[in-house]
Amino acid sequence: QVQLVESGGGLVQAGGSLRLACAASGRTLRPYAMAWFRQAPGKEREFVAAISWRGGMTDYADSVKGRFTISRDNAKNTAYLQMNNLKPEDTAVHYCAARYYSAAYSPHIGSHEYDYWGQGTQVTVSS
Repeated sequence: QVQLVESGGGLVQAGGSLRLACAASGRTLRPYAMAWFRQAPGKEREFVAAISWRGGMTDYADSVKGRFTISRDNAKNTAYLQMNNLKPEDTAVHYCAARYYSAAYSPHIGSHEYDYWGQGTQVTVSS
């Protein structure tokens, strides 16, 4: 199993930046993809970005392409989400997720496809 803890959320003005971090612990030697999802009040949880085990492949939701960058440092067992040019519609609780995989990496954007979740970190963007 993998345990995930997010950090880095906060309040920022529109146009500003935040960097989220997700620290993993537990069985981190097996290849696992990591992803970020977010959930705004009254809305379903939605996919934001995902990254393969070695970081060579990434996927993004259309709404964040060109503004957000996902990365990871396996030496630190940590994934990051750099968020630039934030908009009020980015306001949500942001969750880190992980799933093991044994074959080739492929995009997984459904929340049900991830087995492990962090507790979430609030991101609030004021206009």
